[in-house]
Amino acid sequence: MTVVTRFAPSPTGFLHLGHAHSALAGWRRARQAGGRFLLRIEDIDQGRCRPEFEAAILEDLAWLGLDWDGPVRRQSDHWDDDRAALSVLEGQGLIYPCFCTRREIQAEIAAMQSAPHGPADTPDGSPFYPGTCRRLAPQERADRLAEGRPYALRLDMAEAMRRAGSLGWTDELAGEQAARPERQGDVVLARKETPTSYHLAVTVDDEIQGVTVVTRGRDLFEATHVHRLLQALLGYRVPVWRHHALLTDSAGKRLAKRSDAASIRAYRAEGRSAAEVRALAGFPD
Repeated sequence: MTVVTRFAPSPTGFLHLGHAHSALAGWRRARQAGGRFLLRIEDIDQGRCRPEFEAAILEDLAWLGLDWDGPVRRQSDHWDDDRAALSVLEGQGLIYPCFCTRREIQAEIAAMQSAPHGPADTPDGSPFYPGTCRRLAPQERADRLAEGRPYALRLDMAEAMRRAGSLGWTDELAGEQAARPERQGDVVLARKETPTSYHLAVTVDDEIQGVTVVTRGRDLFEATHVHRLLQALLGYRVPVWRHHALLTDSAGKRLAKRSDAASIRAYRAEGRSAAEVRALAGFPD
């Protein structure tokens, strides 16, 4: 089977060394196997994404010496693919509208903290949604939708897991994993104003693009449990994953786009060579 990997940055800032590490990890994994390396622009957040950052991504990758196969896939050009997948899940009765604001969710969580089995945070530290709108009567849901209220479309995690049964997935570095998507709760798959979310879009795109090895940072390890469940529900092929370590700064903090000193642009402006920057990103020639 041909190895197909991808690099999927969001154009919300300039690439930093952590991005370079991730891109090089996917590129080398594909090239060493004689496979294909794809580039995808994940621009779901239309409020923060900028064309100039997308152009800079392409320029910086080319400067680093990376090439990619086929055209760049931009998520915002393919909303219909995500809508089709969402429709399948809706047809299975696994999606419900959630009208809760962040403040209302926090208030309910706070009220439940004194309960013996109150909700805990998800593994990534975000609040565990208590399922408020899952319990709404059908007529009340219909009334709120008719009023035009903002909403998010959530996955009924308990029912989804019951349908899918026991699942597992393989990480090339961490080994065999039992899928535990329930730790993320009823995740958001779309919103009234945005027809997809990260969880849904990345799962759909990896399937459509034929990705066989998902290379990405260790910070997304927990999300993979959800993606494995979505693959099962949608009848998708199952890739393997390779969650690489994250680069950190001198203080041990994960590199972020706001860390201008570590941006590829900054190193280029200093006169560093592409080979030097690749080495700083953990890939000496």
